[in-house]
Amino acid sequence: MTAYPSSKMDSSISQDLIESHEGDDDYYYLKDDGNDESYYIYVINAVLSGTARLNVLLPTATILAFTILAPLLTNDGNCTTFNRWLMGFFLAISAASCIFFAFTDSFRTSTGRLYYGVATFRGIWTFNGGQKKPLIPSDYRLRWTDLFHASLSLIAFLTFAALHIDVVQCYYHELPRRVTNTVPLVVGFVVSFLFVVFPSKRRGIGYPFLLQKDTSYSRR
Repeated sequence: MTAYPSSKMDSSISQDLIESHEGDDDYYYLKDDGNDESYYIYVINAVLSGTARLNVLLPTATILAFTILAPLLTNDGNCTTFNRWLMGFFLAISAASCIFFAFTDSFRTSTGRLYYGVATFRGIWTFNGGQKKPLIPSDYRLRWTDLFHASLSLIAFLTFAALHIDVVQCYYHELPRRVTNTVPLVVGFVVSFLFVVFPSKRRGIGYPFLLQKDTSYSRR
């Protein structure tokens, strides 16, 4: 192999580093499209991120469970007194779950371990007896916005559940069909819109793992 002088080799390496640095400068210069476009991109990303959260904010899991069990509990709409009481009890549990999950949150410790808990007026109470706490407990305390989001989730579920075909046949079979077909769509659209405009900062039970490090919605 041919041995090159040390000075010549150092000069060649320096020249390559200079050219690489200049290329990087050109690349970053081309990426800079101005503050206005960056702002629009941020707004679009925020809207898309908020839309992705609808699967978590809306009571989709509760509605799915209700859709599966409603025909069984109501005997396909042919209710007896026992079926009505059974369905009423299931509705109460499902509504309570909508409120409960809206108040759940999570945080990571310094070791990266994820803890879930319930937001309270003093901070987050974890499911391990409240032994673990985040670095800034005040960031996780209960706020009025949590009540707002819980109310939206409850309204969305109750509207769907009350106008489910089997529930209608069981309790108020004379309700017009246009009401059962239209009202859930309107309420679902309005609730989804409000969730996008006023997003929740909670990352509770059911929150997608891939969104855990999303910085679009900071707590401050």
